[in-house]
Formats: sequence, C-alpha cells, structure tokens
Amino acid sequence: MNIYQHFRPEEREFIDQVLQWKSNVEQQYAPKLTDFLDPREQHILKMLLGEHGEVKYQFFGGISGLERNRALIYPDYLIPSEDDFQISLFEIQYPRKFVTIEHRQVLGTLMSVGLKRGKFGDILISEGRVQFFAAKEISQYIKNNVESIGRAGVKLVETGIENAVAAAAVWDENELTLSSLRLDTVISGIYHLSRQKSLALIQHGLVKVNWTSIENPSFPCEAGDMLSVRGHGRAKIIGLDGKTKKEKWRVIVGKQK
Repeated sequence: MNIYQHFRPEEREFIDQVLQWKSNVEQQYAPKLTDFLDPREQHILKMLLGEHGEVKYQFFGGISGLERNRALIYPDYLIPSEDDFQISLFEIQYPRKFVTIEHRQVLGTLMSVGLKRGKFGDILISEGRVQFFAAKEISQYIKNNVESIGRAGVKLVETGIENAVAAAAVWDENELTLSSLRLDTVISGIYHLSRQKSLALIQHGLVKVNWTSIENPSFPCEAGDMLSVRGHGRAKIIGLDGKTKKEKWRVIVGKQK
C-alpha cells in the first residue's frame, strides 16, 4: 500500500519522520517527544498512528484548546503526565503604558534569535498580557537572547503553566456546501468572495495554507488545513462531512473572530 497517496507530495518528509518515530518507539519501547506541531502535522500524525495500535500518542501545548502542540508518542504501558511534554510558559514584561506588543512582533523576535518555529508554541495575548509556550530545553537560550520586542525593552519571566491566560483565538464555526475542495473554491466560500477575486488573491501570493504561500488555485484543501488570506483573516477546515446527493462537499469551517 502506498501510504503517500493519501497526502501531499510536500508532506513526504514529515510522513517519513513520523514513521521513523513510530518505529523507534516500537523497537526501543521508550517514548518520543516531538517539537510543537501545527494542526496539519497533528492531523497527519493522527492518521499515521491510528487509534488502535500498540503505539499511542497524545497532544499537549501548555493548556487545552491551543493550535500548536507537542506530541508524545509512547508504548501502551505508559500513562503520560503533563510534565512529560516539557513545556515552559514565558510572560513578557514590558512598559504597557507606552507600547503595545503584537503577535507578529513576538513571532518575529523569536525567529530572529535563531529559533525554529517548532521550538515554541502558541503566543497568547489578553488585555495587554503577552505570553508564549516554549520547549523546556531552549528556555535558558530564550532568556539569554531576547531583550527587546519591537521598540520595547522586555524582560522574560518563566512561570508555571497554570498561570496561562485564556487562549484568545475564537472560531466561528459553520458548514459550507462546496462544488470542490480546490483552494479558490474554498476561499470563495469561506470569505464570500467571487471566484475572480479569490483567483487574484492566490496568484498575487496573498494566500497561505498551513503557513506556506500557495499560488496554485487548484491546490486541494484537506481537513486540518489552516488558511490565511491577507486582509480577510484566518480560517481553518475543521472537518469534511461527506458529500451531498449532488456530489458537493459538506465542509465544516472555522473563521477566526
């Protein structure tokens, strides 16, 4: 059976990685902790490991309801705890009266000090408080290397994950009926745009699927995909609910409020 046929060509490398993790857990009978995975990677890992094998998995990103989570892949004798996920929570202290810190600035700063995106999780912003989750193994590196974000001097304070602010991303869910899962069709449906407008947005590089710019209008969308359209916000494909009698797709989508 060709396992790759169910996935996209660009996902082969990640698929091989997951299969290698699975094999290592089976052979060594010891757990494997991954970096933070985006929703699409979590979906792929779920599909590959299944629910009924001897190798189990759990996701955790610091609190429930997050987008990015670490996966613990483990033999069935193990009962995982939150500590096994090795996650630190940082609170950013900054002069709130004078500056505002945005999500993209935190992301940009962490990437600019040489961190891979997989080494830190969700960034939480609530009423001026700014926090983010990171892999414990790089917490000292972060403390040593982040002294400013945007124009603000900052101090990073590591705190217990029980002090996390509520995740602010709220999704409006609804069901769409679409003629196909082509990217241009999906975008037209979610954002109530004409096909021509969707086409133009895609061809001008303003559309991302799973954080990667996609300029092919016929790119096939799948469950778990995260979409962002510049100027129109973010959405995700929560699930596919089969086809109607007229062979149209029923798609459950969430749009970020």
